[in-house]
Amino acid sequence: MTPSAPADASESGTAAEVEPAADPAPAPAPAPATVTYVGTATVLLRLGGLTVLTDPAFDEAPADYPGARPLHRTTGPALAADRLPPVDLVLLSHDQHADNLDHTGREVLARAATVLTTPEAAARLGDDGPTKGRIEGLAPWESREVTAGGTTVTVTATPARHGPEGTEHVTGPVTGFVVEYDGGTLYVSGDTVRHDALTEIGARFAIDTAFLHLGDAHFPTTGDRAFSMSAHEGAALARALGARTVIPLHFDSWHHLAEDPARIPEAFDTPDLAGRLRLLPPGVAETL
Repeated sequence: MTPSAPADASESGTAAEVEPAADPAPAPAPAPATVTYVGTATVLLRLGGLTVLTDPAFDEAPADYPGARPLHRTTGPALAADRLPPVDLVLLSHDQHADNLDHTGREVLARAATVLTTPEAAARLGDDGPTKGRIEGLAPWESREVTAGGTTVTVTATPARHGPEGTEHVTGPVTGFVVEYDGGTLYVSGDTVRHDALTEIGARFAIDTAFLHLGDAHFPTTGDRAFSMSAHEGAALARALGARTVIPLHFDSWHHLAEDPARIPEAFDTPDLAGRLRLLPPGVAETL
């Protein structure tokens, strides 16, 4: 006699046991991003595991820099260069002015893993010496990915113009940057005046935090021509970008930054910009 096959669950009346599906593991939260305002155009950013420094200027004050338009530093950095952590990435808007790259800043640059800047600055700084092979120039809208500490960011160069139209041969080229990371999108304007090309940044990117170089820079030899944005121009750019938060940079500590810093909160004291301005205390790491 052939043994009968065992009854299945439906025949025996016994419900089949089914293992409940495991809940999917929650996606890890983005690592917190922090920012420390060092002074002028220099900030230290920690984006997840990656450390970013902008426009390194670390000379102590007072300090003088001779030239066709001499510069005088009145206040030193809030963080000394020897207290910096290892720097994975430097975003250098330009190399030709000491308030963006000074003597000590060049030493910091030499220790950085990667430097992104203008093609002209890369040619000057990267031909030989300690930065060779680690510095790259980006034209406007060129992008690069940078990875360190398990974090990858995408950096895109953005247009900038360091003075009135027609002064480019005097001021030299400059760039801004957009940094996209897991948690947000940052814009660093670099030293620039307000001009039409900046509007496209807001059209291409959803900016969470905009670091705007202000100060309304003027020099005795150039009359009423400005070489960086005023507070009101910065407020107008914030509107055009649609930035949720605006952090002013490049507005004090040097004689040529002529505008009273009190003008900054005044310019942002409008209903459409309410709550967007954030002033950073020097030397303190704060969460973005």
